[in-house]
Amino acid sequence: MHVTAVCLRRGFWGRSIDEFQRLTTIIFNSEGIKGPSGPLPLQSFHDRSSLDDVKVMSDVDIDGFSQAQLDYIPPVTTTASTTSSSTTPPSSASSSIIAAASVPGHMRFHGTISTRLPENRPNVTHSGYAAWRTLDRPPTLFGRSLWNIDSYSYLGLRVKSDGRSYLVNIQTESIVPEDLHQHRLFARRPGEWETVHIKWNDFVRTNHGYVVEPQTEMLRQKVRSIGIGLTDRKPGPFDLCIERMWATNNPEAEIDADVHLVPETARPKLKNKQGQTISWA
Repeated sequence: MHVTAVCLRRGFWGRSIDEFQRLTTIIFNSEGIKGPSGPLPLQSFHDRSSLDDVKVMSDVDIDGFSQAQLDYIPPVTTTASTTSSSTTPPSSASSSIIAAASVPGHMRFHGTISTRLPENRPNVTHSGYAAWRTLDRPPTLFGRSLWNIDSYSYLGLRVKSDGRSYLVNIQTESIVPEDLHQHRLFARRPGEWETVHIKWNDFVRTNHGYVVEPQTEMLRQKVRSIGIGLTDRKPGPFDLCIERMWATNNPEAEIDADVHLVPETARPKLKNKQGQTISWA
């Protein structure tokens, strides 16, 4: 028996040990019966090396003219101090209040959308898109690494949006590789950091931007990649920052001043290939 190149790659055994520990924890905590004990981290961008786990895509692949790139933004901590009034006696130490606010390291997805069509590609009739997605996870001793989010109800994202119509894209190990499960990324406060929760059940199966009928449930046991795309084909700049993504069952427990759920009435409509309107859910 020959050792394959995959097994010799640095980190293979480390990933295998991590996977073994994860599976062991699930067994000992009886998560298969009681349910998961906490959120499941999917992807974070707290360090520069996290950009190695994602890839950027745009219409440049079809000779288009949109520009898109991913940048790592290091963490920033800002402080503000308030000193006591000048009436404080000189003999006493002047008191001060120091407030600190920190922004963790994150990824910035930005560029410019162009709907200009390539002159040398008469078969290309639409242009103007950009997206990114996580790369296929490296293999382990237990086989191909896939996310199993079957025990969770929500996808959580920590983002800062410019307010454009981004789509969250989920790819699974389905029979049709080109199928995506999509949902709008609803940002309530453009320009500010906020947490968004989306129900896994509300994702819609699509293929090349069109809703697929009949709809089928997402293969939650075998999630291959997660990403975000911009396909509104509106020329101009775009800018979206992402800190992390996770699966959860308790969005209320994660609520802070900026957490929100997507209301039914706020969801825009989708259309199938026949032009018929279809709701998100």
